[in-house]
Amino acid sequence: MDLTIVSILTLDGITNAAVYALLGLATVLVFSVTRVIFIPQGEFVAYGALTLAIFRTGQVPGTVWLLLIMAVLAAAMDVRLSWQHTRQTGRAVKAGLTTLAIPVVVSGLSIWAAPHHLPLLVQALLTVAIVTAFGPLVYRLAYQSLADASNLVLLIVSVGVHFAMTGLGLLFFGAEGFRNPSFWDASMALGPLNISGQAVIIFGVSLTLMVLLAQFFSRTLYGKALQATAVNRLGARLMGISTHSAGQTTFACAALIGALSGLLIGPTTTVFYDSGFLIGLKGFVAAVMGGLHSYTLAAVGALFVGLVEAFGSFWASAFKEVIVFTLVLPILLWRSVAGGHSEEH
Repeated sequence: MDLTIVSILTLDGITNAAVYALLGLATVLVFSVTRVIFIPQGEFVAYGALTLAIFRTGQVPGTVWLLLIMAVLAAAMDVRLSWQHTRQTGRAVKAGLTTLAIPVVVSGLSIWAAPHHLPLLVQALLTVAIVTAFGPLVYRLAYQSLADASNLVLLIVSVGVHFAMTGLGLLFFGAEGFRNPSFWDASMALGPLNISGQAVIIFGVSLTLMVLLAQFFSRTLYGKALQATAVNRLGARLMGISTHSAGQTTFACAALIGALSGLLIGPTTTVFYDSGFLIGLKGFVAAVMGGLHSYTLAAVGALFVGLVEAFGSFWASAFKEVIVFTLVLPILLWRSVAGGHSEEH
């Protein structure tokens, strides 16, 4: 192994780490606010890549129909809950229409746009809108009624949601894999390295999104409300902050990050309906390295995971996944020994 090979592997590792960092940040965000270890984070990645791929064929992605079905179910739950609390038909109907509004608008635009073969950027924006709309609906249908349950119950629900989303992915996308076109076909030489335009986009989008998230939590009122919910859910409720709204917003952010990650990796690898699990699991390893509470350590962990994966694929490509996921075991052991244990209330 010479310096040229080391440079190429380092570039590949950093490129992958940029995506893993986004998924790690999403995992930390969801766990901090809702206490949910969100295993299906990778499914948002697969849905993003595959939805864009179906748009490129001129067909309506199956995620559009799934979005409408989930919106109808969530709206029915909101109507029932509002009626039980208020006994007012008008408020109950308004609650249902509020839940339906964004999914119906996004689905309508997607159904209209699919056969028109719009530019790649427009299709990408529609893809992001579709997948992001899934976030609040997933929280509403699977987690909201269990918001005060134990971490173990929430973890079990996450496993069920993962299998459901994977199965639905097979139903709506099929077993065939897809690879999307690059958003920028340029290529730049930097010494022995040949940096593709897609790699530049991955770095730029990842860095921009991290900065925007930092600004959102530090400078906006709603971001500070989410932070308050993460620190003390009961205290946030007493201060008038809706933990249900916080949960839905958090899942919307996680779905947005997943959709963008799917668009970023779509041109670099073939994505199948079940590819999201391994990708999301690497982001989870990064989040665990950050203790599921530190965004900075999660980003550092993602860099470590990306580099280990790149060099592991060079030395033992058949075992690169095993090497990456084995990393989490000594880290969990060290955190268990160093951090001690506390009773869950």
